[in-house]
Amino acid sequence: MKTVKKIILTGITCCFCVNGLFAGGLLTNTNQSVHFLRNPARGASTEIDAVYTNPAGLARLQADGFHISVNNQSAFQTRTIASTSPTFAEYVGSATKTFKGEATALAIPSLMAAYKKGKLVVSGYAGVIGGGGKLTFDRGLPSFEAPISMIPFQLSGNGVPTTQYAVDAFFEGSSYIFAGQLGGTFALNEMLSVYAGVRINMASNSYTGYLKNISVNPAHPALNPTGQMMLANTFFNNAKQAAQGASASLQPAIDGGAGGFTLNQMVAAGQMTQAQVDQLAGGLPSQNAGEMTVNDVQGAYNQAAATSEGYANQTADKNVDCSQSGMGITPIIGLNLNLDRLNIGVKYEFLTRMDIKNDTKVDDTGMFADGVKTPNDIPALLTAGVSYYIIPDVKISAGYHHFFDSDAKMANDKQQFIDGGINEYQLGAEWQINKMFLISAGGQITKTGVSDGYQSDMSFSLNSYSVGFGGAVNVSKSMRINLGYLFTNYEDWKPGSLNFIPIPGAITMRNVFARTNKAFGIGVDLRF
Repeated sequence: MKTVKKIILTGITCCFCVNGLFAGGLLTNTNQSVHFLRNPARGASTEIDAVYTNPAGLARLQADGFHISVNNQSAFQTRTIASTSPTFAEYVGSATKTFKGEATALAIPSLMAAYKKGKLVVSGYAGVIGGGGKLTFDRGLPSFEAPISMIPFQLSGNGVPTTQYAVDAFFEGSSYIFAGQLGGTFALNEMLSVYAGVRINMASNSYTGYLKNISVNPAHPALNPTGQMMLANTFFNNAKQAAQGASASLQPAIDGGAGGFTLNQMVAAGQMTQAQVDQLAGGLPSQNAGEMTVNDVQGAYNQAAATSEGYANQTADKNVDCSQSGMGITPIIGLNLNLDRLNIGVKYEFLTRMDIKNDTKVDDTGMFADGVKTPNDIPALLTAGVSYYIIPDVKISAGYHHFFDSDAKMANDKQQFIDGGINEYQLGAEWQINKMFLISAGGQITKTGVSDGYQSDMSFSLNSYSVGFGGAVNVSKSMRINLGYLFTNYEDWKPGSLNFIPIPGAITMRNVFARTNKAFGIGVDLRF
């Protein structure tokens, strides 16, 4: 069999990130309570959700005592990747294949608590600060299938007509960053209060996936004369055995001292038949195999056997079962300024250095050695918010978030493809209809700072806008129920052609990334 060019199987990578089940940056969720769902502009909050959104504003809590907020959110996300490649058109029938991933998280709880005594407030938070779900691609990902779709192209280009391929692919990943936060707020005077605190972040990721039953239909006269679909691993193993057999058939001639003779000379000397030479020539790339020496022919077949063995290994079934864990600490400071109807809140979360460590159970790809650490920093975050009571029962609010993503180390140094970081802009309003009912609504615009080099089918960031609305019911003086819904529309990312196979004459593939997201929530605020 003629040798084929190298087949590169990318396999399954653990650079996957289930980011964006919530609103926020590449790793950070900002909607930590139902209050955010019904109005994302919470940066100047002085209610119990300020434990996360504006902790310095807790000094403005209405009364001394305990304040608690218990929340649960349910999030639903889809990711769609439309991949266009000439190999899909030729071997699948359509130039564009759609790969769809779905993530569902029915229970994402959070707890916020504060105790106020005069000018001092002690507060704490527990919840999911990043990630928050499991994303499943039942048909794998474009980066899985792109190299496999090249196999017919490469085989055909080397004299083995091949018109089809097939593969069973699957990938599932989950990503959570659980966090616990503790801090204190102190009112310097009637207008100004400050906050200092710390958050402990614990990352827990898991990835499972496989590539199985990679099949092709090579029309090879000896190895697959009917041209039927067969496992690529079987085909290349058979090719290896055939090459080993051809090499072994030449050993007696070499042992007899004829290694330096050409095949044509062997025929002339009666040591070989022309039929034997033609058979040997059929598996060699040279057009003048008869002029090759016996030693050279054996060397070519030994090389072909080794190459075929490598291809057989690459096209064998691949499985991955990898989990990752890590921990990092985030210092947090805040400032709140109150001027009667106007309230201004500022919070800064420092950069969190964090590595995640592989705990690998199965890794047929050789890419995820057990115990290897990967940088997974949580970027610094600056938030600023302002709220203003137009009339005693109607409040408008606005906010700004900036994630310093370029300073946070990521796997494969992906931070170098981020221009500064994500910027978010919020605007909202709420109306206290009467003592019992409140309604609110708001929106958020997110501008990602990533470039084409950052985007991949395993982790991509998109510009978006979110709209949330909901309300609250004061069941009693000490209990309030919050309800909220938030949906996010994303702008499709259409990068330039992505070249998956770095060989001369490579096929290029173009991916278009899309996403949808929605979240529902219910929470209870308690005061006693």
